[in-house]
Amino acid sequence: MDAEEPEWSERRREESEENGAPEADGTPTRAQGQLGPHGQHAPHEQLGLQGQLGPHGQYGPEGRPRPQGPHGRHGHKPSAGERWRAFKDSPFLPASVLVLILAAAAGLFAGSYTYAMANPTPHHVPVALVGKPNSAHDRSAFVQGMEKGLGSSLELRHFRTQAEAEQAIEAQQVFAIVRVERPKGVELDVSSASGASVAQLLEKAGPKVGKAIGVPVQVRDLKPLNKGDPRGLAIFYISLAAVIIGFVGAIQLSVHARALNPPERIAFTVAYALLGGFVISAVVDWGLGALRLPFVHSWMILALTMFTGGMVFTMFNTLFGRWAMVPTWGVMVLLGNPSSGGAVSWPLLPSVLGEIGRWLPPGASVNAQHTAVYFPEHQLLQPYLVLAAWALVSSTVFWIWRHRHPGGRPKAATHATPHGTAPSGA
Repeated sequence: MDAEEPEWSERRREESEENGAPEADGTPTRAQGQLGPHGQHAPHEQLGLQGQLGPHGQYGPEGRPRPQGPHGRHGHKPSAGERWRAFKDSPFLPASVLVLILAAAAGLFAGSYTYAMANPTPHHVPVALVGKPNSAHDRSAFVQGMEKGLGSSLELRHFRTQAEAEQAIEAQQVFAIVRVERPKGVELDVSSASGASVAQLLEKAGPKVGKAIGVPVQVRDLKPLNKGDPRGLAIFYISLAAVIIGFVGAIQLSVHARALNPPERIAFTVAYALLGGFVISAVVDWGLGALRLPFVHSWMILALTMFTGGMVFTMFNTLFGRWAMVPTWGVMVLLGNPSSGGAVSWPLLPSVLGEIGRWLPPGASVNAQHTAVYFPEHQLLQPYLVLAAWALVSSTVFWIWRHRHPGGRPKAATHATPHGTAPSGA
């Protein structure tokens, strides 16, 4: 053996002789018998690094690793266009877009609720004014003082009698009644059921103004809230639950029951809307006793709200595919809920939101439920028309363009498989 031969070569040869050498009687060794005539390595394995990877492969003549080029075997540096195409076809693009959308949604969600509810300011509050006071000065001074204290103008509506003014309260035309009489001073009748937030502001401002102008002010609540709902938020909460569960239910149908055909999808939307509306009503009325609901009436309003929310998402899913949650969240939550008038009455909302809110499903639901609970003898048609219009338009769009909806099952094959012949792919 050459003295300059590396030590690793000598060790390797010794191991090969030890494992592959035959016994004295000619019987192959265990390694040779089990692994073939070449011992532990088959011929192609003995070629190893040289046979499979070329004359020297990744290793030099002496078995040492050969240095690689700057880009491995390929030797090709991807261009900017190739990198963009690879990124576009990867899951990282939609994930990155979702990061941006969710960040924007978080800011808009917080901003919309803060803008609408953090500092409610009266805007043209409708108030009934009864009779002609003995002194026009008292009426003018009180009204001006109230407007100054509230930071807005009162929209005065004159009525000849107290009964007519109370009828206006029942018809939800005014939020309070002001009657100026001598020597009693000013009687201020509010209606918490008409709008708890408006009533609280008037109750707080009235006595302060009377004290400032030297006129006594008596405040009473003509239409108080239910004892289980002293702040008047229960109606807003049950409507909010119906809105959110309505479109979340449609999302879950798209994920877990994707194969539903259009009629089946509409039928199951009706089913969870009816059952969900019943459960909400039962929990709030029978379970918690927070509201005394006209049960069937409130149940149907909640069911219609849930169905509308579900079909709104289904419509957007048909039109925009996987991005349907963006417009649904914008219409129903970012814009619809803060402007619904449930947490803050419409006269206290910013003017634009106060006008828009009643034409969106959340506002229509709150309005319909509020009237059903507190003003059952003066039902309003508008909120039901709004809910029905949204449900009808959404269902119609979904039905017309149902072929674009990502769900559904393929139609059955028109030609039957010949008897005794296995279908292709079997």
